[in-house]
Amino acid sequence: MTQTFYGQINPPARLLMGPGPANVHPRVLRAMAADMLGQFDPEMTGYMNQTMDLYRQVFMTKNHWTFLVNGTARAGIEASLVSLVEPGMKLLIVRAGRFGLLLSEIAQRIGAEIVTLDIPWGEVATLGQIEDAIITHRPHVLACIHGDTSTTMAQPLDGVGALCRRYDVLSYADTTATLGGMEVATDRWGIDVVSGGLQKCMGGPPGSAPITISDRAAEHIFARRHVEAGIRDSDTRDGARVRIPSNYFDLAMVMDYWSERRLNHHTEATSMLYAAREAARIVLEEGLQARFARHATASRAMGAGLRAMGLTLFGDYRCRMTNVTGVYIPKGIDGERVRSRMRDDFEIEIGSAFGPLQGRIWRIGTMGYNAEKSKVLLTLSALETVLRHESHAFAAGSGVDAALEHYNGAMVTEKGSQPERLPQKAV
Repeated sequence: MTQTFYGQINPPARLLMGPGPANVHPRVLRAMAADMLGQFDPEMTGYMNQTMDLYRQVFMTKNHWTFLVNGTARAGIEASLVSLVEPGMKLLIVRAGRFGLLLSEIAQRIGAEIVTLDIPWGEVATLGQIEDAIITHRPHVLACIHGDTSTTMAQPLDGVGALCRRYDVLSYADTTATLGGMEVATDRWGIDVVSGGLQKCMGGPPGSAPITISDRAAEHIFARRHVEAGIRDSDTRDGARVRIPSNYFDLAMVMDYWSERRLNHHTEATSMLYAAREAARIVLEEGLQARFARHATASRAMGAGLRAMGLTLFGDYRCRMTNVTGVYIPKGIDGERVRSRMRDDFEIEIGSAFGPLQGRIWRIGTMGYNAEKSKVLLTLSALETVLRHESHAFAAGSGVDAALEHYNGAMVTEKGSQPERLPQKAV
């Protein structure tokens, strides 16, 4: 048998300006190079406790149960749903893009009774629509996506938690694409379970899913507790409700693992914990409000540059995410060829789209470490060059100039001299 030995992985220094993942902050990469610790080493459990505290601040919550689920952001989504929703339980899903449909896919595998509030891609649900759906369907759990990168829209969540509590409904929101870049006001929203990811605005790699759980939801989850045979002791008491069908994503056991009990559920992904901890430290050092403003400024500058190039932005301007922009591919332009030339000629990646938007829009991210003036300008400059070679007519330099003008206006605003320009209402 012939053996093949491959060389070391040596990817190009590519600028990831798509909908995620984004480039990882260098401090996070350095943190991941630290040596291993045993999962019950006092230093390790100390880092776990510090990480819990850091993510309470990132999630803007006082929830005790705030920790990490090992796995990409989807691990947090699946752990949330499989631990909240019992087979046959009615689940209301707000679906307005690819990731709302993902919630349905996971819920089908759980055996939930699924009811949906379906919203056209590019729009969001109103509080009235959500209340009407709750009254109509009387679900046990409501699930939604805060920022759906497939549509670049952000679902407003103010009032949703209070609405769910009024009707005795548990609530879940996925904030993978917004955590660390847009406000995730867990306590003000009153959402029971909120999960996220590192690979977008948090400036980390995929592989860890921060999560926060209200006491109300924790009580429901612990009522489904079933401790596996190999780690049970004489004092173990299982919950009275239906056992959570996944072992790995059993949040009752994972919460026991992160508690003072330190129940031996799994081997902690040490390097990912280091990454998550450092990413949160960076976010909080910058300050949440300053970070949200940086993402908003980068997004608006990107939008201003794209419009100046004669391009049209996608979706309801009132609900666009402030970290990824959808833009229509001009008529007669091969969208995939543009993406290939951006990557091959400039080492810059922008995103394509899914479902009904496939081949119709590009998605350009301004996330985390990449929500910076220089990276916005580099991306616009490269896109200008490629589009001119693809025979899209516009004034050379107009995109970069418009973005610079926006950045200069934003700097003036910070000094208190004049208000920042708002994005155009119709594009």
